[in-house]
Amino acid sequence: MDIQIRGGTAADAAEAVNALRRSIAELCVADHLNDPTELDGWLRNKTVAAWRQWIARDDAIVLVAERDSKIVGVGMATLSGEILLNYVHPEARFEGVSKAILEAIEAKLRLRNVQRCQLESTVTARLFYERCGFHSEVEDSCFLSKPL
Repeated sequence: MDIQIRGGTAADAAEAVNALRRSIAELCVADHLNDPTELDGWLRNKTVAAWRQWIARDDAIVLVAERDSKIVGVGMATLSGEILLNYVHPEARFEGVSKAILEAIEAKLRLRNVQRCQLESTVTARLFYERCGFHSEVEDSCFLSKPL
């Protein structure tokens, strides 16, 4: 499957937010345990208005992954190296989308001479990030980092 990674745009808002919200609701059950209050907390700022704010930031990179002209993933990182988002549409899970987004974020950060990236992982994604070279300084912490 051919995955294209590109910068997010205002025109992507509805489709990107839908992919992001579905990923959280359907794939991160181990984290929110289908608790409505917990899930609402995660989804509250995943809106079209928030998307527009994210892509307007001067201190961040916002990416979308496309396959067959459909958005199948969303990624975001600050220019200081903090990865804020890496979510995949449920229909594209285990197809290399998260890895492609992560590699694109890391490449863009390297171009800006960022030496290390860090993130707060979900329980769902922790093994994925560890397999991609991230590690924690403290055992069982969800705060992971990786030298670039």
